[in-house]
Amino acid sequence: MLFLCICVICSYLKELLAKEGYLIVSVPYNVTFDHEQAAKQVYERFNSCLDTIVSSGIPNSNLKPGDLADLPLFSVGHSNGALLQVLTGSYFAEKIPKVNAIISFNNKSATEAVPYFEQLGPLIQQMLPMVEASPIYEMARNASGDVLKLLLDTAGTTILNNDQEALKSFTKLVDQLPSVFGEVGQGVSEFRPSPLENRNCFKCSYSVPHTLLVQFNSDAIDETDLLEETLKPRIDSIGGTLEKVRLNGNHLTPCIQDPKWQIGSVYSPADAVAQALKTIPLSETRVLSRTIVDWFRRFEN
Repeated sequence: MLFLCICVICSYLKELLAKEGYLIVSVPYNVTFDHEQAAKQVYERFNSCLDTIVSSGIPNSNLKPGDLADLPLFSVGHSNGALLQVLTGSYFAEKIPKVNAIISFNNKSATEAVPYFEQLGPLIQQMLPMVEASPIYEMARNASGDVLKLLLDTAGTTILNNDQEALKSFTKLVDQLPSVFGEVGQGVSEFRPSPLENRNCFKCSYSVPHTLLVQFNSDAIDETDLLEETLKPRIDSIGGTLEKVRLNGNHLTPCIQDPKWQIGSVYSPADAVAQALKTIPLSETRVLSRTIVDWFRRFEN
């Protein structure tokens, strides 16, 4: 059994990795324009959780502290989570993963990553005072998970309705939107640090010995090639390993959920369509999981 820190991937991929014998520690973080703050938050939260697990064990799984000591630490992250992985491996030299799997890396500026952001920012600044003064805004901020679930049900989002983990993640995201709008309303117009500052940090300080870069053949916002170019001299200098693979899929492949589709008493055309629609995305996610596991197996000892 191995520790696995996962920054941002969805439940189906986590389930696949867990079935391979990995103990999953999924690290939440606050949505913000300040990537340095988010990376440090991920690092602190993960290591706090890890310390607790190692000292107390996991009684519900019959795992004692001695069973969990001295296990290697592997890490998986996708998109913004992948960026936070690389930042964490650059800001810190201790208590960092032995191996990273970095999926669909993206380090674009806000104006590149968010379409029409330059126009959106000033608009939010103008509208935020009116929105905050609205009783609807206060209701949204105070809405419970049950209220949100009711709204989602009304909107017909049956997948979220049947997947409690997805609903919980979505609820947390909605809860954080006011703070993000608040940053924009205060004049924040770019991610911090800038993409160039991040790359310079990676070149000088990245310290994770073994890194797998995963990109997909249909991903317009992927910057894995640039990351490979940035990391290679640094990883060579510390005697590490850097490899890149290209898989079938797109930017959302790691986020695919396994829909809880219930087939009726009579197999209908709708059942056939639903099964067909989920077959290809799920198979691509399974290939991704297999690729990550094969990479980790090389460094277990």
